[in-house]
Amino acid sequence: MTRLVLLSWNIHGGIGVDGVLDLTRIADLVGASGAQVVALQEVDRHLRARSRYEDQAGLLAERLGMHLAYAACVDREPGRPGGPRRQYGTALLGTVPLEGASTTLLPCFEGSEQRGLLDATVRVDGRELRVLGTHLQWDREDERVEQARLVLDALDDRPTVLLGDLNTEPGSPTHRLLAERLVDAWAQVDEGPGHTWDNDEPARRIDYVWCGGGVRPVAARVLPSVASDHAALRVEVELPG
Repeated sequence: MTRLVLLSWNIHGGIGVDGVLDLTRIADLVGASGAQVVALQEVDRHLRARSRYEDQAGLLAERLGMHLAYAACVDREPGRPGGPRRQYGTALLGTVPLEGASTTLLPCFEGSEQRGLLDATVRVDGRELRVLGTHLQWDREDERVEQARLVLDALDDRPTVLLGDLNTEPGSPTHRLLAERLVDAWAQVDEGPGHTWDNDEPARRIDYVWCGGGVRPVAARVLPSVASDHAALRVEVELPG
């Protein structure tokens, strides 16, 4: 029996609910969670003053001693000649290598922010697991549905997990669509509310780990933190085979 601990967290560019930018708090929670594969959303790379133009993905990977794959959903010209590109997107971190990482851009309606699907493979105890990370549009359910359709189109029969901030609640059209092919880990193993966003009323469950291809969720826990405006979602899964 091979089990794996997963973590999904929208880190809000490292800025906490107290308005403080502090990647150390992010790294501390990720490290303490014991997660072997981590999906992060709202991760800056040399993007803007509010994140000190730092490579947040690279810094977190280095601090945690983890492998990194990054999806630059927003990719802008350098701020100075010869400087690094200014990017914003999602990241995967792993205690094992993230093989064959690639990014597919998702449907983007006029005026919306470009989103992507980050795709990589990990091998644990000789078993292969496909890991998908994403962050869907925040303010349009019809757009999220189109994005979810593309995610489903990318699926095959391999053991797979999908992690991310989907900005949609259980029972929504997006949730129902994904549930046709995948298992909502929280709904499978925990009867609590699972709220990961409580900065507005009412609190909502919008961050997910989904399982497919024989991957079985066995435990799930929400990890609150002042380090971001979202709580982290920790899920333990059992791999098939």
